[in-house]
Amino acid sequence: MAVSTARTTARATTRTSLKSRRTNRRLAADAGLLVLAAAFALPLVWVVLSSLDPHAGLKVQAPDGLTLDNFDAVLTPDITFTPLLNSLVLCGGGTLLTVVCSTLAAYPLSRFRSRLNRPFLLTILFATSLPITAIMVPVYALFVQVNLIDTVQGTIFFFAASQLPFAIWLMKNFMDGVPKELEEAAWTDGASSLQSLVRIVLPLMGPGVAVVTVFSFVMMWGNFFVPFMLLLTPDQMPASVSINEFFGNRGTVVYGQLAAFSIIYSTPVILLYVLVARRLGGGFALGGAVKG
Repeated sequence: MAVSTARTTARATTRTSLKSRRTNRRLAADAGLLVLAAAFALPLVWVVLSSLDPHAGLKVQAPDGLTLDNFDAVLTPDITFTPLLNSLVLCGGGTLLTVVCSTLAAYPLSRFRSRLNRPFLLTILFATSLPITAIMVPVYALFVQVNLIDTVQGTIFFFAASQLPFAIWLMKNFMDGVPKELEEAAWTDGASSLQSLVRIVLPLMGPGVAVVTVFSFVMMWGNFFVPFMLLLTPDQMPASVSINEFFGNRGTVVYGQLAAFSIIYSTPVILLYVLVARRLGGGFALGGAVKG
């Protein structure tokens, strides 16, 4: 009886010790996540507070008084409206071209088996690892030869080309989740491959298209180097380049206006994410669609 009681006590002690260790580990993990969250949130807090502070500086501090003068100063055609319009044209055109081309490239890779599929995928995977600075010199020389330098369409083409490798990988993975049996049923009814792609595959992989769209747009929206190198006319510069004008202007930086412009500059990306958030929440549970 005494031995049984001792074993029960030992087991209870062990359980308590394990539970205590798990609790400590969970608390340590939560503390670490809070530190990381604070590190990411601190710059955002500075941007919001500085945009409303008439005497903004580099320190994160409560504003001396709330004002919208910083927004009034940057909401002009030369500083904000024209560069934002240029960004929307460049990034919107590049994103549309990327989504269309990646869809057409991913469809045969997903639906047809070939010995060239794997080498092609490995090749475009290698292309994603190339630094943009390493290829800008030959690209610049090529654009000069074909008269695409300082043109909006040339910059759009390069934006799309730089995003296509990773977009093809993403699109193929999402396309693999759509059952091929649905297309075969459409083919039986006389639909072509293009019709089945447009009317069956793309509607079912809406979340995947949304992911590729958001990813491509965000990567283009924040790209400074490409338009800075390929565009020469100031009136064609996007907002990602014009924001550079806030730094080093006669040795001074107006931090309040810089923060206000940063908030305005981030708004289109946030709105795009909000618009496609519902599609991003969709799934690919299509197994029941092929039954019966």
